[in-house]
Amino acid sequence: MHLSAGDDAPDFELSGVPPGAYHLQAQRGKVVVLAFYPGDFTPVCLRQLQHYEDQRERLVATGATLWAISTDTLELHERMAKSYALSFPLLADEGGKVAAEYGVRGMLGSARRSVFIIDREGVVRYAKQEPLSLSYRSVDDILAALKDSGLLPASG
Repeated sequence: MHLSAGDDAPDFELSGVPPGAYHLQAQRGKVVVLAFYPGDFTPVCLRQLQHYEDQRERLVATGATLWAISTDTLELHERMAKSYALSFPLLADEGGKVAAEYGVRGMLGSARRSVFIIDREGVVRYAKQEPLSLSYRSVDDILAALKDSGLLPASG
């Protein structure tokens, strides 16, 4: 099953770094950007996560919450966050259950690179999967998707 715009976002609760339980249902009333990625310490994932960190303030300014999700362990996420000073949550989907529910679990068990934008009512408003996982959605792409979905606050 692959989720599309208009589908209800499957609820989940995952552990993550910074330490804590991250429950999607608890984010109702907020816009959530879920960025699935194949693995910590891999070249494209590293570029993607560093780009999100470098551009984090632009996302924060929209009021959206960013969670990055992979099937790696909490221990690996802790090392990754510390090594590269990543301040947004890295969630551990060990076993790939959440990736499977979102339709982005690869044949080898890891998450395929993809971005989902969940609106304040828990509905998917944007879903984009990278077919080869060699590129990623930039913050500019995410901001454009937020605008196109009508999820950015009115300016002025």
